[in-house]
Amino acid sequence: MRISRLSRIFLVAWRYGLDEIAVSGAQATLGWRWTLVVGRLMRLGRRLDAPRGARMRMALESLGPIFVKFGQVLSTRRDLLPPDVADELARLQDDVPPFPSAVAIAEIERGLGRRIDQMFSEFDAEPVASASIAQVHFARLHDGTEVAVKVLRPGMADVIDNDLALLRTAGSLAMRLSADARRLRPLDVIEEFNHYLHDELDLVREAANANQLRRNFADSTLLRIPEMYWDFCAQNVIVMQRVRGIPIGRIDRLVESGIDLKKLSRDGVEIFFTQVFKHGFFHADMHPGNILVGDTGEDFNRYIALDFGIVGTLSDFDKNYLAQNFLAFFRRDYRRVAELHVESGWVPSSTRVEELEGAVRATCEPFFDRPLKEISLGLVLLRLFQASRRFNVSIQPQLVLLQKTLLNIEGLGRQLDPDLDLWVTAKPILERWMNEQIGTQGLVDRLQQEMPQWAQLLPSIPRLAHRALTAAGERRDDRAQEKLLAQIVREQRGIRRALWVGLVLLATIAGLQAWRLWP
Repeated sequence: MRISRLSRIFLVAWRYGLDEIAVSGAQATLGWRWTLVVGRLMRLGRRLDAPRGARMRMALESLGPIFVKFGQVLSTRRDLLPPDVADELARLQDDVPPFPSAVAIAEIERGLGRRIDQMFSEFDAEPVASASIAQVHFARLHDGTEVAVKVLRPGMADVIDNDLALLRTAGSLAMRLSADARRLRPLDVIEEFNHYLHDELDLVREAANANQLRRNFADSTLLRIPEMYWDFCAQNVIVMQRVRGIPIGRIDRLVESGIDLKKLSRDGVEIFFTQVFKHGFFHADMHPGNILVGDTGEDFNRYIALDFGIVGTLSDFDKNYLAQNFLAFFRRDYRRVAELHVESGWVPSSTRVEELEGAVRATCEPFFDRPLKEISLGLVLLRLFQASRRFNVSIQPQLVLLQKTLLNIEGLGRQLDPDLDLWVTAKPILERWMNEQIGTQGLVDRLQQEMPQWAQLLPSIPRLAHRALTAAGERRDDRAQEKLLAQIVREQRGIRRALWVGLVLLATIAGLQAWRLWP
């Protein structure tokens, strides 16, 4: 079975000319004469008129849904791929024929341990959406609640593991034959793909991601996240609130419904930057197929997100790095951009800041030949990653996800409003976040966070110090007592200073709180 599948992969690769990379990479090994002969022979009987990116896209589509999904993940690695290839792979659509309804019902009953009629008063056997990993059916609970039921395709784990093994084999072969393939690091990308796919195979994880996003936007009028019904969730099936809206890619229907496209485009940017810099937890698969726009009731002109299998998380360190990079870039402070790379530890400590500064300037300065509203923050981040790679930087996976999501948001926003000025929308959010981190508000918040620890630590300092000094004294002989007494005096002075510092800090907190609450 595996040999047959591998043979098909190589046949498709030959038909669409994907072997050309290997031939070009083999030139240094075989010599230009043999390379020319092999290249001519391998072109016999096939037409390679389409651009290379289009041929790669068509090859992946012909190999089936797992390879389509791999192409989608690969398209996010714009720091590795040529732009023409990345653009074509981004056109891949995860849309495959549904599996039989009887199989879907059997999977739902197996996962939830109950008959379908015990769970739902109505169940629509015809799926409303079907993708490579799962499909969705509409249903109604016995209390009348309308729901959407997402169920995994059966046997997907084995299919994925087999195709991943074949991808690793093909990637290893490509790396042996081609220097270009080695630069693209196919095995690293395949492992990244493996991580994403296995996360998507656990629908409980997806439901938990949705719940977190729902809590984060509980008081927001910008974004709705459907509610998950945990009594009907298992690893292979989840049941969520049914939501209604217009697919965001249907601009004509949005206009007919009276949706304010300019507001919608600005809201999308605000949602993204709020997720990144306020929550540090963001929906990382925000392509048009996963977004609806409400057209009635309280959801009118509101984003509705779907499919939460892929999310990104950012630490405070990541958020600080990103915010300072964006702000430094738009101030043309390339020195600061270079320093941030060194301070982050992502470039070797021996890197000359001046050399990195020059590389960043050469990469970013051309952006300023155009108006700010035409500058792509996603491409800015991508260019910074590309410049950094020359200095042996290994870009963190969460930042790759963020760059991919930002490009999606930008493309979507400018589709809705070609005049969208992303920087005007994003800058206040970045500056507000920076003030919360390093301004007075940030100081007050961090002092408040530390107060519980201080309340426990300060009273125990004398007892802990006495215990430590007593233990130290017992281990010393009589000739060291005088020296020990002098040490005790010094440590007691230090304890008194620590107590005074603690009291001053507590007084500072109280003063700042009083200042904030003063009318």
